[in-house]
Amino acid sequence: MAEILNENAIAILGGTGDQGLGLALRFAQADQTVVIGSRKLDRAQQAADNVRGQVPGALVEGFENADAAARAHIVIWSVPFEHTAGTVKAIRDTLQPGQILVSMAVPLANAVGGTAAHVVGIWQGSCAEWVASLAPKGVEVVSAFQNVSAHRLQALGEPVECDVIVSGAKDARSRVMDLCTHVPGLRAVNGGPLGNARIVESMTALLIGINIRYKVAEGAGIRITGLDLSE
Repeated sequence: MAEILNENAIAILGGTGDQGLGLALRFAQADQTVVIGSRKLDRAQQAADNVRGQVPGALVEGFENADAAARAHIVIWSVPFEHTAGTVKAIRDTLQPGQILVSMAVPLANAVGGTAAHVVGIWQGSCAEWVASLAPKGVEVVSAFQNVSAHRLQALGEPVECDVIVSGAKDARSRVMDLCTHVPGLRAVNGGPLGNARIVESMTALLIGINIRYKVAEGAGIRITGLDLSE
């Protein structure tokens, strides 16, 4: 089993997609060490080159998914829903107890020929809970980042202005909430246990529908009002 090389690194599987790349850019901009994973090595390396081109001096590398997952304590899952089972299988042997796997995938119906404004039902209740059922014992799965617009993430000169609802076990949830402090405009909201991910994932489909109806090209986000998150 591969050794975790950097306790403070952030791996992003699917970091070649719009949302994953946006997170990679934001974390690199905040001087975090970023590892981008893809099913194809050349695509991961191209994405890393893209990040370095936009963020001079960025600490970022690209690897195949399994190698990327072995190089960071926190592994963000930005993989399309339809590739969930295959990707977990590909990285399972490299994951180690104590790592945190952050699920931001959503079971959108377009994966099965429907519309992205709807979700499909999953026996486990949510994509995050499905990932948890597939992950090795000792790997904590946390749900986060589903509702953050890729367009806003990639607009590096502007704050993102969105709340991130984070659900999962207490200690792992706290670690993931801390990641949000690196991105201007993001606020982490304690979403409680992982079971609440099914609600958050459904909100993604709702936001997609809102974007379509109101023609919001940059992507709508969410804000939870009445909360003092200053402490």
